[in-house]
Amino acid sequence: MIRTTVSASREYEVITGSGLLSESGKIIKDVAPNAIKALIVTETNVAPLYLDKVKAAVETEGIEVHEYIFEAGEESKNINSIAGMWGVMAKAGFTRTDLVIALGGGVTGDMAGFAAASFLRGIDVVQIPTSLLAMVDAAVGGKTGIDLPEGKNQVGAFWQPSVVIEDTDCLLTLSDEKFTEGMGEVLKYAFIMDLPLYEFLRENASRGTAIREDAWLMEKIVGMCVADKADVVSNDEHDNGRRQTLNYGHTVGHVIERDSGFTKLHGVCVAKGMGIIIDASEASGELDKEEAQKMRDLITAYGLPVEDDITPEAAVSGAMNDKKKRGNTLSIIVVNKIGTSEIRKMSPEEFKTFLEGAKR
Repeated sequence: MIRTTVSASREYEVITGSGLLSESGKIIKDVAPNAIKALIVTETNVAPLYLDKVKAAVETEGIEVHEYIFEAGEESKNINSIAGMWGVMAKAGFTRTDLVIALGGGVTGDMAGFAAASFLRGIDVVQIPTSLLAMVDAAVGGKTGIDLPEGKNQVGAFWQPSVVIEDTDCLLTLSDEKFTEGMGEVLKYAFIMDLPLYEFLRENASRGTAIREDAWLMEKIVGMCVADKADVVSNDEHDNGRRQTLNYGHTVGHVIERDSGFTKLHGVCVAKGMGIIIDASEASGELDKEEAQKMRDLITAYGLPVEDDITPEAAVSGAMNDKKKRGNTLSIIVVNKIGTSEIRKMSPEEFKTFLEGAKR
């Protein structure tokens, strides 16, 4: 078991290890001793697998459990779902000492966190991520929100959880597709800030999706990513500086995702976004050709794509709707050497020229 402390506006632990779902009730009671009611938010794919186990663990601690189950998929990440959660809590008479439990992937964590942040102007939320993507990224750091037709995560709040419970056994029930998606975010950490993680992933690349069957290995990989994110969030909770480096591949990736009507998986789109930025950085002469090829090879080794047919014009147009934009300036994350990254401020015209280099 690995315990990682996140020192943000609220200090909390991320607990990573095997068999933690059965311990979730005790962990929750420790961080929310006055809770009388809890709303478990989950979705149609996760509920049959884990809802009963978590519900029983929480009820054993004397907490009254309510449920909100939504249709799995990014398409559900909207204000109607949030209103549904508010309605359940209001009818059940939730007070400020009660809490929300997010049981699922990134969509679940984002929405449950936003519902908690906004109900009664803020009640506790506990994150129990069940996907690799959520464990290494979405569940840690306090970003919550919903999508609009105009873009991803356009409405939300920073709302840190009381605790994050990451049971790596949940990774065994993921489809290969969903596990591979999560590797997109794992690779991001390796490229932007974690050379030991990069080397570790290279050593195990031949195992592909089979690496999840090694409990020790997955605890180590997830733990390294969590430690990286905790370090970044503790220094820049509200995404005004270093935390923006976590958006490597996301500026273009989010546009690809949005233009697909959110039918393409987030981690896959991030991998494509990273591939496009790698190509552009190599074309500009800032990223060594050998380094660029190592990065592309590692992405593809874990079953992810590095190319997309999005045009520079479409990428820039979409990025101008992105929440990471500051005024008329885009913050583009570039990696010029594996294990380090920088934030490059670009105008739309400069970003278009940068991307055009990759297409030549």
